[in-house]
Amino acid sequence: MAGRLRGAALAGCLGLCGTALALLAVVLLRAYVLRPAPGPRVWGRRPELGFELSARDRRELKEALRGAIKIQTVSFSPDDQNTTALAEFGNYIKKVFPAVFSAKFIQHEIIGEYSHLFTVQGSDPQLTPYMLLAHMDVVPASQEGWVAPPFSAEERGGFIYGRGTMDNKNSAIGILQALEFLLRKDYRLRRSFYIGIGHDEEIYGHKGARKIADLLEARGVKLSFLLDEGSAILDGFIKGIKAPVAVIGITEKGALTVKLSVEKEPGHSSAPPKETSIGILAGALSRLEQNPMPNMFGHGPEIRTLEHLASEFTFPLNLIMTNLWLFSPIVSRILQQMPSTNALIRTTTAITMFNAGIKTNIIPPSAKATVNFRIHPSQKAEEVLEIIKTTIADDRVKIDVQETFDPNPISPWDNQAFGVQIFRRTLLDVFPEVSSVAPGICIANTDSRHFAKLTDAIYLFNPLIIKPDDFLRIHGLNERISVEGYEKQVEFLYQLIQNSDIKKLPEPHANSHEL
Repeated sequence: MAGRLRGAALAGCLGLCGTALALLAVVLLRAYVLRPAPGPRVWGRRPELGFELSARDRRELKEALRGAIKIQTVSFSPDDQNTTALAEFGNYIKKVFPAVFSAKFIQHEIIGEYSHLFTVQGSDPQLTPYMLLAHMDVVPASQEGWVAPPFSAEERGGFIYGRGTMDNKNSAIGILQALEFLLRKDYRLRRSFYIGIGHDEEIYGHKGARKIADLLEARGVKLSFLLDEGSAILDGFIKGIKAPVAVIGITEKGALTVKLSVEKEPGHSSAPPKETSIGILAGALSRLEQNPMPNMFGHGPEIRTLEHLASEFTFPLNLIMTNLWLFSPIVSRILQQMPSTNALIRTTTAITMFNAGIKTNIIPPSAKATVNFRIHPSQKAEEVLEIIKTTIADDRVKIDVQETFDPNPISPWDNQAFGVQIFRRTLLDVFPEVSSVAPGICIANTDSRHFAKLTDAIYLFNPLIIKPDDFLRIHGLNERISVEGYEKQVEFLYQLIQNSDIKKLPEPHANSHEL
């Protein structure tokens, strides 16, 4: 009997070992053999015009951006913008980009008083047009804490400092600069495209980008793809990846802003009630913070980002990332530890405003707070609102929705996606140091959502190499762009316009290498 038990135990142990070995074999096989790779293509056609800049070109390129940064196109709120500066920006680009404004095949329109729409007519009407999108308005910036005044466009150590250098005058001016350079070389475009420069992106884009989108829709325009600001070339952001990687947003998070309020009878502080309006509201806000929205890792594009970058990770992270079917619970827990990665895997909760109290000895009659939620692509605003109500669970707290929109639909990312292949080709031309290109989520909001009826291919990418400390500068202190980095951005746009003139994508080639 004891022998049979020992034999059974041994057999069980061997069975477990066999299972473990088989599992290890699968993990190693996926890590080192079944590496995900995009279908490479052989591009016989190279851009007709190279991007060679003279010293004069470089000065012009730099000064064009610096001049735009000095114009204080600040959006404080939907009802408070520096309209004088917005108008000045329009006059400025006419002066700085004469070839763009004088070309007979380019139509320029002012939309919503201050936004700009350029229709660049290509020579082949059979080719579906595309669109490049940017915005001129910026968030406010106080003087304190900046190494150079935020609207000085001061150059220090190879960097231009100022609000809008990364968000997003660099794109607005960069697009026009690239087109200006091409026109001066008598480049005749084959594929038509549109340039949209909004004036109120920082305050939802209702008067600018949305009106541009409505106008194009009324004209029956359909786009092959749209490129707006968003993610970037990330250098040092991802632990275990040494080389820069380009992450292109294929969707952006939605948003829900709610105003919470509590009304109570006022009174004297000498005889306070058991609960005040401030205490009730503070409790509700604490419950929202202590009970974050559910972790949605695996339900959105964030898992595709890691799968595309899996082979770029060093050992042993490459084993984990190529086997997320097994390790996703561990990866999910790690991602939620830091705010920047936590934002990729769930709808985030941010208490941004709180107002209450009128005097030190008066029980406040009311308390109000504003909470901003950025909605994960796998959720809808209505679902998030129901979770908010359940979490607060207090009828004394009134919930008013201030602004809401769902996440963008997820754009295609495959070998037939025209925009994706153009981006890969252009990145290979301009940023050879980039080791991989992956789809991702844009955790902020852009004007691109207004154009969803014109195309199902909306991509969010700012062609800049950024490091972790650069990310904190956006909407923060000491926003800046390197002169070299801006030149690279203009080169990317210059080559992208030429690469987009291809009539059809080349066939994939199994043995060639591409990003």
